[in-house]
Order: sequence, then structure tokens, then C-alpha cells
Amino acid sequence: MLSAATRAPAFEPRGNIASVARSLPAVYPYRYFAANGGLASFTIEKLVPMMDEAGVDRAVIVPPSWPGDRNDYALEAVKRYPNRFRIMGRIPLQDPKSAALLPKWQEQQGMVGVRVIFNNAQTIPWLTDGTANWFWAAAEKHGLPVMCFTPGRTALLAPVAERHPQLTLILDHMCLTAAMLKDNTLEQAVGQTVALAKYPNVSVKVSASPGISREPYPFRDVAGILKRVFEAYGPQRSYWGTDLTNSYAKASYRQRIGQFTEELSFLSESDKDWVMGRAIVQRLKWT
Repeated sequence: MLSAATRAPAFEPRGNIASVARSLPAVYPYRYFAANGGLASFTIEKLVPMMDEAGVDRAVIVPPSWPGDRNDYALEAVKRYPNRFRIMGRIPLQDPKSAALLPKWQEQQGMVGVRVIFNNAQTIPWLTDGTANWFWAAAEKHGLPVMCFTPGRTALLAPVAERHPQLTLILDHMCLTAAMLKDNTLEQAVGQTVALAKYPNVSVKVSASPGISREPYPFRDVAGILKRVFEAYGPQRSYWGTDLTNSYAKASYRQRIGQFTEELSFLSESDKDWVMGRAIVQRLKWT
């Protein structure tokens, strides 16, 4: 298996993993995050030894949303470890002038795509009021993969996938959140995620298990959800990810790997090879 955190390449025997991680510089305020089971800080110095201990070769960094549209710390990580990290960067989506950034977006060291989020009172309307319209066509034109997080509104991405068939869309965290457990909307949200599998340009990051589980590791109560999503998308369009910083107290880095490599009986050895790294590396063209 690969080694990358979403898991990444050299397609070798199991042990090397590619994972989708997050870049959380200590200088940002994380009191809320830490109080809810996350980390007060998550630095390069913290992440690299964890990857080494878990046998992860590479990681795709997804910068956090709360500091704003910043990629500086993720870019620093790539500069220090150019063979181990790539970035799905953030962009001021609400500003059409940001279109000027996209033609040279991947000229930034380690930048392989863009991550966009629609999950609060400010950003949710952007899916329907025209704010984001410019972005989909521009990302498609410039061949930029896009990670989307649209909890509860994933169905709104169907027209995007249909109108822009050459746009690579990756559903982040299966577009599921812990809040869905409380308001009993989890099944409906899973249904929306599964429905988009009919579009060949849509794929999914199956990384939300700790957050949507009511149980301790190995989170057996979400195995059915993972199976449903995996069977819809298949091994070449499903990517493991740590989601480490959102639920740090619930499982170690190694356990998050073990959940997929040891606990999910519906995954064959070939499936694991794809899900744990080969698929995301190919999707992001990380050579």
C-alpha cells in the first residue's frame, strides 16, 4: 500500500500510506477547537514524527478554515519537506478577482488543488446566489482538483458536476458532520453523498468516522456508512484521510489507519491499496 495522508506513493507493500492531514500553526487561536476534542495547536514538528511512527510517507495538507484564506504555513511545510507534503489550498471564493490566481495556482510549490467550504451562514448561500459560479468553470479550465465540504447541501453540487464534467470534485469528509447525529440528518446527508457517485468526475474522502461515531475506536457503528459510500464510489474514487485535528482525542494516527486496514472486512487487499493512497495520488497527479 502507499503512504500518503489522505496515503501516498511508491506503490509498495502495505505500510506506506497517504493521508489527508491538516496544517494547524500554533499561532492561530484554537481554544474552541481544543475544547471540543481537537488540538490546541498542530505543527509541522508534531505531524512529521506521527507520520513516521505510523508509516505514512506523504500527506495532503488541507489548511484550516478559521484563520481565513491562508496557505502560508502549509507552503512552509512543503518547503521543508518537499517530497512528503502537497496542499489543497484556500482561496477567497467570494472575490471574483481571485480568478487571476488560478492560472498559476499550481506553480506554487506543492500546490495541487483548491479546497472550498460551504458550511455556515456566510458561505452556504454562495452555492445558490451566484457567488461561486465563476469558480467552477475557472477550476475546470485550469485543471485544478477541488475538495468541497457541503454538509447537508451536497445535492447542490450535482448541477456543478453535470455542467463541468472535466472538473475534478472531491467530497471532503463525505460531507458529514458530528452535528448531524444530534439533529438526525446523518442518513439523509449520506444519501446525498451517495447520489453524486453517478458523476464520474466526483470522488470522496472517507475521513469523518471519529466525528460521526458514538463509539470509541474502531468506530464500528459507522462501518455501514463507510461501506455504503465505498460501494457507491469504488476503490479508485474513495480516499482515506485522518481528520486528525477535528477529533484528536478519539484515536491515534495509527488507529485511524488500522480502522481501514484491519477493521473493515468489506475492503479487499486491492481495495486497501487504492483507498489508502494509490487513488488520491493518481487523482491529484502527485508523481
